[in-house]
Amino acid sequence: MDWLRQAERDLEKAKRDLAEGYFEWACFASQQAAEKAVKALLQFMGVEERGHSVGLLAEDAGLPEELVELAKELDHHYIPPRYPNAFASGTPSDHYTKKMAEEAVKNAEKILHYCKSKIA
Repeated sequence: MDWLRQAERDLEKAKRDLAEGYFEWACFASQQAAEKAVKALLQFMGVEERGHSVGLLAEDAGLPEELVELAKELDHHYIPPRYPNAFASGTPSDHYTKKMAEEAVKNAEKILHYCKSKIA
C-alpha cells in the first residue's frame, strides 16, 4: 500500500529532522506522515481520499476522538513550517522548538500506529 509506505518514510524523515535540529521540518514531515497514514486507511476502506486536513480525514476515517484531536493539532504544521510569511517576522526555524517537534512526531506515530493496526 503506497500511502502507508510513504507515511512510514515521512515519519522516519521527521525523526531525523528532529534529531538534527530541523524542528520546523520535523513538524511538517509529521503532518505529512499522519495525512498519508489516514489516506491509506481511507483507501483500504474504499473511501476516496481528498484534501490535506488530517483532522477532517481522521473524522472521515472514523478515528477515535483522541486521535482526531491529535490530527487537528498536526494540521497547524501544514503551511507555517515551510513559509517565512506565515509569521509576522523571522523564519519558521525561529518559531519552531524541539518540544513542538517532539510532540508532532509523537502524535504522528500514534496516528500511524492506529491506521496500520486497522489495515493489517
